[in-house]
Amino acid sequence: MDPPFACPICKAAVTPELKTFPFCSERCRLLDLGAWLDERYRVARPLASAAGAAKGVSEDGEEGGPGAGESDVDSSD
Repeated sequence: MDPPFACPICKAAVTPELKTFPFCSERCRLLDLGAWLDERYRVARPLASAAGAAKGVSEDGEEGGPGAGESDVDSSD
């Protein structure tokens, strides 16, 4: 029977009870962290929609998402 999990770095068998899960050891955890810090791993798609939502830009690139242009002050005076 195959182990339920394999270390993403060295492919050794890993159990969820390990302190270093999903890695088999602290060494593999640090190797993975180093790969992220060296930018060898990348996010598969741009996060523009998530960044735009924080700035009030809709997915089609238009500024002003929900509530844009609204204010608590009545400007009809």
